Amino acid sequence: MSRIIKSKLPLLIGPLLSLTLFVGSQAVLAKGCIKGAVVGGVAGHVAGHHAVAGAAAGCVIGHHLAKKKQQQQQKNQQQPSQAPAPGQPAPEQT
Repeated sequence: MSRIIKSKLPLLIGPLLSLTLFVGSQAVLAKGCIKGAVVGGVAGHVAGHHAVAGAAAGCVIGHHLAKKKQQQQQKNQQQPSQAPAPGQPAPEQT
């Protein structure tokens, strides 16, 4: 290893370990995060070696979009149950 890497390695171990434990504990809640992190990481790397920042932003955006999609699916599942039974007139709207 080079001298620079050896001197900065202790500074990186703590944050990386913390991030690993945090992400591991939030795995159940991380729908969409993995896909977003991959896409964001690649985009950040291409945009100027900002892969970690891109991955973090991609994770947040991916999780938001997955949550939005899940809410839309729940909404769509609830709407048909509110429809009148076949042969019944639709309720009047005022």
